[in-house]
Amino acid sequence: MVGLLENVDDKMTLDFKNEYDFIYLLGEMNDDINSSQYLAKICGVVYSPAPYFELEKEYDLQQKITELVSKKVISSAHDVSDGGLFVTLCESGFNRNLGFSIQTKEGIRNDAFLFGEGQSRVVVTVAPDKVETFLGVTGGISYEMIGHVTKGEISVNETAWGAINDWKEMYDTSIEKYLAKEDAGSALSSI
Repeated sequence: MVGLLENVDDKMTLDFKNEYDFIYLLGEMNDDINSSQYLAKICGVVYSPAPYFELEKEYDLQQKITELVSKKVISSAHDVSDGGLFVTLCESGFNRNLGFSIQTKEGIRNDAFLFGEGQSRVVVTVAPDKVETFLGVTGGISYEMIGHVTKGEISVNETAWGAINDWKEMYDTSIEKYLAKEDAGSALSSI
């Protein structure tokens, strides 16, 4: 996708900026793991219905993100896509080696919350001194505060899930480790 950024000062990056920033999930959360990498790779279900998507809600969410960025209310923004919320959070932490502590949402299965790939959801971080302004701007969009940025440790529901550096190592080396297990010729021919 290509777009035009009229003012470079209005750019937004996906990476967490500061420890203790609050993490919000904008958009509707659904109990949905359809067509996710989790469902295909972990559960072995290759074919399933498409994940949740509503075009009007996507449009409204993107308009709200544009407003939050232009008013300089958020510190980072990253859409939830391949791998779901957990992968989104890890990708946001990799650049500055910052982790996260989050709580899953009651009424939604933990695997769907963490690994579902339903669309029209964006993770944003908000500095503590901007929370009040953020809450005033988010009208009309579903959102939930799910946690905060940490120095590097990762926890889900107060259970330690390691450190961001460990997850970054796995993320950055997964292809080469896969290829190392295979004969180079047969691995390349399968691509």
